[in-house]
Amino acid sequence: MNRRRTVISLYTGAGGLDYGFEAAGFDTRVAVEMDHDSCETIRANRRWSVLERDIHDVSSAEILSLSKLQCRQADVLIGGPPCQPFSKSGYWARGDAARLQDPRAGTLQAYLRILEDTQPATFLLENVAGMAYSGKSEGLDFILESIRGINQRAGTNYKPVFCTLRAAEYGVPQMRERFFMIGGRGGQAFTFPEPTHGPRGGQVALRSLEPYKTAWDALGDVGPADGEDVAIKGKWADLISSIPEGENYLWHTERGGGLPLFGWRRRYWSFLLKLAKNRPSWTLQAQPGPATGPFHWLNRRLSMREMCRIQTFPDDVHIEGTGRAVQRQVGNAVPSLLAEILGREIRSQLLGMRKSRTKLKLLPPVRMSIPKAERTRPVPKKFKKLTGVHEAHPGTGKGYRAAQWQESGSVKGLPSDFRS
Repeated sequence: MNRRRTVISLYTGAGGLDYGFEAAGFDTRVAVEMDHDSCETIRANRRWSVLERDIHDVSSAEILSLSKLQCRQADVLIGGPPCQPFSKSGYWARGDAARLQDPRAGTLQAYLRILEDTQPATFLLENVAGMAYSGKSEGLDFILESIRGINQRAGTNYKPVFCTLRAAEYGVPQMRERFFMIGGRGGQAFTFPEPTHGPRGGQVALRSLEPYKTAWDALGDVGPADGEDVAIKGKWADLISSIPEGENYLWHTERGGGLPLFGWRRRYWSFLLKLAKNRPSWTLQAQPGPATGPFHWLNRRLSMREMCRIQTFPDDVHIEGTGRAVQRQVGNAVPSLLAEILGREIRSQLLGMRKSRTKLKLLPPVRMSIPKAERTRPVPKKFKKLTGVHEAHPGTGKGYRAAQWQESGSVKGLPSDFRS
């Protein structure tokens, strides 16, 4: 009988990775997380031992003691060090900067310290897709060089393999990209699983892929809880109802189908972005502004349960904290289904266990009948004064924000979507 395998979890957040590994047959023995709201979420949902401290103040000996494991006994070390220095926004805003010099990049060093001290049978390191950007790979190079040093000093043979995965291609109802690195202590080469889902049409049939899971698959039977505030706030709140499903502010430009209220590509992509029932969700944001989507097709913000569904969290998980804290925790998480898939592959490829043939536990169902798109409403009178000719964006590196950065040498003043 296959026993449940053991996890040491770093930068646990609300538990997105851990819920997936749990579904794949693992038990989290200890979770290290400094955010209080996230720790309260973990305590409210699971009986994992929690170390609520900055990881730089936590010793590997304390982690092993609390997990009741010794060096080399843990089956997997998992974690996603905070990603700001390597995010797409950081690359866009400061492409010439050495991101490894950002003080926040020290979280990578902490992960690698604990990897060396605990020497688990396998490890999984998760980060933003920007970790592997061509020409900006100093973070990746640092990790690979550090693992070579660990192997020399500790007598291990970790062979790290990395890949950027698109969550929607594995059944997650969300267009989200994440970087993963996986390695086994004994030198086994890990192979990332092939995509199982794709866009509807010829390619799906040709490659024997299932169609992408849709927002309707994820959200068709859930809504806000009683008393949950999901109203859109701010100056643009009343404009969202005039935008069709699957569109954003570009609908109201001279190249869209609405009124010319904005210049083409003068706003960030998620500005007034609305979900479409028949497509996956766009990436959930961790710290959105009041006009930052994706918004629900019923012209409101997503509820806690709806965000959890899009991230494929188990339905028994409740996120603790204020609305802003809930958004931050869920938006920062890894889709749990993606973690379940990788956890299963680690079990079979690196831990020598029989490959599971059972259905994935966190895979959303297929809802056969997708309702028609909601009708839009006319543009409110107060916005019609914006109608006119608006200059389009002049091109990459030539917009208002880029000019501001070139003048100031910083990203202070960029919208939250670009600051990550």
